[in-house]
Amino acid sequence: MTWLASVFLVSSLTLAGCASGTAGTLKTASSSTASTPMTTTLTTNATTTAQTITDTAAAAEAFLVTLSDDQREAVLHDYDDETKTTSWSNFPVTFVERAGVNLAGLTDEQKTAALAVLEALLSDDAYATVVGIMGGDEYLHENSDSTEASLGQYYIAFFGDPSDSSAFEVQFGGHHLGINATLDGSTDAITFAPTHLGVQPAVYTDTDGNEVQPFDGIYTDAFAFYDSLTAEQQSTLTSGEVSMCAPGDTCDFATGTGLTGADLTDLQQELLLDLIANWSGMADEETAASANAKIAATLDDTVVAWSGETTYDTSAGDGINFSISGPNVYVAFQAQLGSAGADVSGVSTSGWGHVHTIYRDPTDDYANSVTQQAATDMGGGGGTPPGGTAPGN
Repeated sequence: MTWLASVFLVSSLTLAGCASGTAGTLKTASSSTASTPMTTTLTTNATTTAQTITDTAAAAEAFLVTLSDDQREAVLHDYDDETKTTSWSNFPVTFVERAGVNLAGLTDEQKTAALAVLEALLSDDAYATVVGIMGGDEYLHENSDSTEASLGQYYIAFFGDPSDSSAFEVQFGGHHLGINATLDGSTDAITFAPTHLGVQPAVYTDTDGNEVQPFDGIYTDAFAFYDSLTAEQQSTLTSGEVSMCAPGDTCDFATGTGLTGADLTDLQQELLLDLIANWSGMADEETAASANAKIAATLDDTVVAWSGETTYDTSAGDGINFSISGPNVYVAFQAQLGSAGADVSGVSTSGWGHVHTIYRDPTDDYANSVTQQAATDMGGGGGTPPGGTAPGN
């Protein structure tokens, strides 16, 4: 598992940019095959959709150059291959087979090139969140009593040929992460629906002694929204029913009961959109603004429900659950009341410290390239994970 730390060290300039609030620059290691040397310089400070698509396609091509023929065959799939709907999950990779290649089986050069795809695709904040999620899995692998062999294993696959002139999807994930980003250079559009972000534990110490809280930004935005509400609004919010549309579910996306966007002030609506942007706005500023505008257009018909704690204090209670369901957005955030066997003394690996979230777009999952296939057994997260509660419970 030490490869993860070494690969992140290569990316330290970008992460330092995140910490200081400035954009970083990624200089990838030289990539080569037996006959074709190749050096690629990428920046992670794209502000437009077109630039993000161009940078991500270039990073993907640079990664593919490092692979053998067999590895390329495993990574590349047809754009409309229905496998993309069943090869991501909120279960470990030992329960749900992922598409693509396992980073654990790649060379350091190949791993660095694979992560460069994410750096090109994601904003600094989103990339830092992803690094934090992956680091949490590595922390559990090294420090918990879990016997789950797949902790820290992540897969990468492309659906469609990476290009800045046509559509392709980047799929990347493992147990607590499942990114499905569709990029279409022909229409200058990017969507992250559907995507799974998870975290376990809530807080951990990395190999350099730094305290890492991957979901601190999400929690901060969630409670900024909650705290902006009046007592009456909070009562309506918490009287609603929190829902979960898990990977592998062919959902009807019913809005359910709770607090509607029409009942919010302009400021409260902005705070809700800020919260949603943790999933919908994971790329550049223009892409995030476009997703924000689409969701805002139907926010009056969007329903928010909340259960659990009402104060951001990870030392008390069992965490929070909420769902946001509307014509153009679905977000579910649920604390898992169980550690799934990944216990670490003095560290929260349940409730606040074990969270699964799902982001979907009822109108544009997978950019409408395929229809979600129903999971069988545990194929998409519809069952109960070992030592935990079923999504939605």
